[in-house]
Amino acid sequence: MEIQKIDLMQKDMPRKWYNIQADLPKPLDPPLGLDGKPVSPDALGAIFPRALIEQEVSTERWIDIPEEVLDVYARWRPTPVFRAIHLEKYLKTPAKIYYKYEGASPAGSHKPNTAIAQVYYNKKEGVNRLTTETGAGQWGSALSLAGALFGVQVRVYMVKSSYNMKPARRQLMATWGAECIASPSSQTEFGRKILADDPSNPGSLGIAISEAVEEAANRKDTNYALGSVLNHVLLHQTIIGLEAKQQLAMIDTYPDVVIGCVGGGSNFGGIAFPFLHDVIREGKKVKVIAVEPKACPTLTKGIYTYDYGDTAGMTPIMKMHTLGHTFMPPTIHAGGLRYHGMAPLVSAVLDQGLIEARAYYQKEVFEAGVLFARVEGLVPAPESTHAIKAAIDEAVRAREEATPRVILFNLSGHGFFDLNSYQLYFDGAMEDYEYPGEAIEEALHHLPLQNKA
Repeated sequence: MEIQKIDLMQKDMPRKWYNIQADLPKPLDPPLGLDGKPVSPDALGAIFPRALIEQEVSTERWIDIPEEVLDVYARWRPTPVFRAIHLEKYLKTPAKIYYKYEGASPAGSHKPNTAIAQVYYNKKEGVNRLTTETGAGQWGSALSLAGALFGVQVRVYMVKSSYNMKPARRQLMATWGAECIASPSSQTEFGRKILADDPSNPGSLGIAISEAVEEAANRKDTNYALGSVLNHVLLHQTIIGLEAKQQLAMIDTYPDVVIGCVGGGSNFGGIAFPFLHDVIREGKKVKVIAVEPKACPTLTKGIYTYDYGDTAGMTPIMKMHTLGHTFMPPTIHAGGLRYHGMAPLVSAVLDQGLIEARAYYQKEVFEAGVLFARVEGLVPAPESTHAIKAAIDEAVRAREEATPRVILFNLSGHGFFDLNSYQLYFDGAMEDYEYPGEAIEEALHHLPLQNKA
């Protein structure tokens, strides 16, 4: 019988995170203030603990994972790598397809990898209350879980369109003791402003971030936690790729192609950065693909410039691929990919030619997700179906070219809380949407510091 599952023992789990900032051919451009000058790390002290600020700016290659964090990780990590043998047979491809299954976590996605770390560092520095935002609900669920495990109070601003479509995610957060509020809300000054202009506003990650940051900045007892985009978040996620490398090495295998879906950048950075370490430092030849929705085409249609990370303009200005912080994404069913910007680190590796990006329509990715579920058995999250679609395309290309290759993708979460979206697909009620170029151009007119980008 062919090997379908590759396990690591807990004793073999990575003990350090990998920081790609140590190896970038060109360093990141610094965050700026409105005056166009670099922002001091101390400016982040109002909403982040010192340990996370130090990780944000660190250029140390390997950063120790605290034992307290490893103890929690060990409840579900290492996560398995599976070989998708039945998908290979269906596609009649010579390619070998492997996937790292992050849906094995209690929250059902990769998000606890950083949620546990962030809550630990906040708790260690005496912070017992956190605010955050969430799109599809994976991050809000993960932070709620971490808050319960460490005794930290959590308030989640959830994008209203997802809040309405995914009540089970809200219930999961409540079960872990968190408070979940639809964003835009009446809880913050910025939320009230948005609702006054448009009471039916469906919300966006940018708006939800603004609300969570505003509350944290105005309360001395509260810090803010972010589920993607920032350097320290992607750092924590690299345990995914580090484990995957060890698991594939157990069967003397190394990928030719590494794939991850991308919204803010966390699960993609988690699977991809440890392999980019090998590309940069050892000259390995690996095709690394970031996959996004055509409805929110940050990497494929956005520009690489300085922009705010939120809609209200409360965050520092970061160099990233962006559609403009005023961009209002359509209500697609991969809610975790509806973000106007991209992690500065992911933006940098694209700009430096280390990865490629592609975009798909939502009906074709759901088609790929349904195929995967019917041949492999696991129902993927809508976000993860983007990676599956790219993996299928690469496997078909291998068949057409009669060239064997090893494909690895990150299945970042299960889709058990997303079955209403699958039902819309089956009912034929799902529409493809490609964000019009003129709307993107309009949003880009509102960029800060355009003459300094």
